[in-house]
Amino acid sequence: MIIQQFYDKGLAHASYAVIRSGKMIVIDPARNPQPYYDFAAQHDADLVGVIETHPHADFVSSHLEIHKATNAVIYCSKLTAATYPHETFDDGDVIQLNDIKLKAINTPGHSPDSICILLEDEKGKETAIFTGDTLFVGDVGRPDLRENVGNITAKKEELAGQMYQSTRQKLMTLPKNVVVYPAHGPGSLCGKNMSPDLQSTIGRELLENYALQLMDEVTFVKTLTTDQPFVPKYFEYDVELNKNGAPAFQQSVDSIAKIDADIQLTEGVTIIDSRPKKAFRVAHLKGAINLQDGEKFETWLGSILKPTENFYLIAEDEATADILIKKAAKIGYESNIIATLQYPQNTAEKLDDLHLEDFKANPENYTIVDVRNQSEVSESKAFKTAINIPLPELRERVAEIPTDKPIVIHCAAGYRSAAATSIVAAQINTVPVYDLSEQIAEFLVH
Repeated sequence: MIIQQFYDKGLAHASYAVIRSGKMIVIDPARNPQPYYDFAAQHDADLVGVIETHPHADFVSSHLEIHKATNAVIYCSKLTAATYPHETFDDGDVIQLNDIKLKAINTPGHSPDSICILLEDEKGKETAIFTGDTLFVGDVGRPDLRENVGNITAKKEELAGQMYQSTRQKLMTLPKNVVVYPAHGPGSLCGKNMSPDLQSTIGRELLENYALQLMDEVTFVKTLTTDQPFVPKYFEYDVELNKNGAPAFQQSVDSIAKIDADIQLTEGVTIIDSRPKKAFRVAHLKGAINLQDGEKFETWLGSILKPTENFYLIAEDEATADILIKKAAKIGYESNIIATLQYPQNTAEKLDDLHLEDFKANPENYTIVDVRNQSEVSESKAFKTAINIPLPELRERVAEIPTDKPIVIHCAAGYRSAAATSIVAAQINTVPVYDLSEQIAEFLVH
């Protein structure tokens, strides 16, 4: 038996392949199915099944594409009400993979339709469990993503209560040596306290996971519904997209137009400029948002832009454009890209550099905007007078920023503040808008 984890660091997403005697099943596959095809070919295995633990909010799955390409059966809970071809997989259902078994366990909590998959080896021993977004290393799945979307909606308090029962009645009773394979790792927005480790055991989680410690249900619900991360704009969109199945990955990314840099762009369409912030400061197109290519590009793209919003994508070169299109596809945003282009040379928009010494000496002469998340601000505030508007909310809340002084924007390290500065400068032109950038390190107390 082979269990292989595929990990996408950008979205902190883990998917899995299980191979036994020439047959392979994939669990929670990412948007690009090619790595699973390659792995099956490497081990001379037939890809016979795909299991979806729930309709994912934070990435687009390739389950439907894999089914169409290989005729693999898609398995998911009947509660999903999936519109793609599938077989239901709920409590008591078993997939026989030659002489090993994959058993469905309904574990509502993160979503009403969540399942875990318990693996029994050829000797009938409970060996591993694929926990989706129910149980992570050090955490459990957040309960507040299905209040308005999906076949079944539920209030976060109700789902948190279901998570309490799912963990206590179904997961915590498993043998302590059962290996835990979660769908996410550190940096995922599907939980709030994930360990850097990408697998664990039931025994370890019983000892170390805050959510599995002795507490009553009321305390658990309050703990789980408090201090969860922000919810990106694309999450509800992805739940529906995964419920129905996404278009084929390669065909979709290949269809994006590439245009000449000097072609007149349609007025009023959002421009995402992925170049480094130093280049953006020197010259950029009017109104462009400086969302730099980086490890979390797709998360911030889906946090700043609505899933209905079309945009142009500016990249340093064609190779970078291809990479960013694929990153956008991971959250289902590739179809929103009108075209990609390299940077036009005949633009004059620029951002001024902050005079740091004057800012240090006279911070009261500036309006300071902190674009970190509220949880970050509560842990460490760099400036007492700063206005906190988290980056995902900024485009809609720029009018809250006073314009009687120059504006200085900061985050925790400089990536988000670059995007935020471009957003604010595009809407406010009566006073200078500055990016404190990496210099924030001099002010934040850790």
